[in-house]
Amino acid sequence: MIYLETSRLQLRDWEETDLEPFSRLNADEKVMRYFPKTLSIEETNVFYKSIISEFKECGFGLYAVEAKENKEFIGFIGFIGFHRATFEADFTPCIEIGWRLKKEAWGKGYATEGATACLHYGFKELGFSDIYSFTADVNQPSKNVMIKIGMNFIKTFNHPKVKKDSPLKKHVLFHINQK
Repeated sequence: MIYLETSRLQLRDWEETDLEPFSRLNADEKVMRYFPKTLSIEETNVFYKSIISEFKECGFGLYAVEAKENKEFIGFIGFIGFHRATFEADFTPCIEIGWRLKKEAWGKGYATEGATACLHYGFKELGFSDIYSFTADVNQPSKNVMIKIGMNFIKTFNHPKVKKDSPLKKHVLFHINQK
């Protein structure tokens, strides 16, 4: 099923054929440089199953993203729901928007385009009132997307699941509400 369509992207259900390029995406050191580590094939399989499960439980989740021009899987954009919070903070549980695209798709505005469509869908169709996003403070590309899609900086925080001495420890929190 296609959930969202933009001029250049389709945000759709996951297919088993996405698993191989999804594994490559999660194993790519450049793609994962703002995460504590790359993911193994086994870890990607667990992640994939949790995405499918979230769709079944919530009716939304992280959508597989396909470029219309070549029908190629380029990553994911979408929502992480209340029950997936993996740490406690003053803003959790929450609806989070996130994205991960293969490096060949970077610099083309795909994350901004897909995330903008997701925000509209989340507010108008799914009835969300607030949507959050967070990333490592050093992740300027994602912070730029958050700003471009109209999110507002709320604060910095130390991510409790990241090692103390990691340059990824300090995170930024952004928020947007339905206008």
